Amino acid sequence: MKISTKGRYGLTIMMELAMKFGEGPISLKSIAERNQLSEHYLEQLIAPLRNAGLVKSVRGAYGGYILSKEPEQITSGDIIRILEGPISPVDFTEEDDPAKRHLWLRIRDSIAEVLDSTTLADMISYRDESEIDSYMFYI
Repeated sequence: MKISTKGRYGLTIMMELAMKFGEGPISLKSIAERNQLSEHYLEQLIAPLRNAGLVKSVRGAYGGYILSKEPEQITSGDIIRILEGPISPVDFTEEDDPAKRHLWLRIRDSIAEVLDSTTLADMISYRDESEIDSYMFYI
């Protein structure tokens, strides 16, 4: 299974909203500019996230998007499944060999476990830690 730009950029949107959680709505334009992404493409990705109830839109001059839940309550698995579909390395209906099928199931379950145990709060804390490390100087 390869995560496409839909999943990767969707995670970017959600991480940006998580970093500003509780501070008010964030525009897609600002997210696009900060991450050097296409605003038009982000508009296409935000719709399924909104329809799934992960984000809310706020209208008006200072409008944008906010998370509908706290960052600790949204997993990367939630986001990837909405944007990419089911997590599966192969189409199981085509696999007749029980040994290979067992391997694919274990791979699928391992990927799902990592995605489902990693929240947006975890992801932004990893991001914050890596930014701190990038400014450290060792002599």
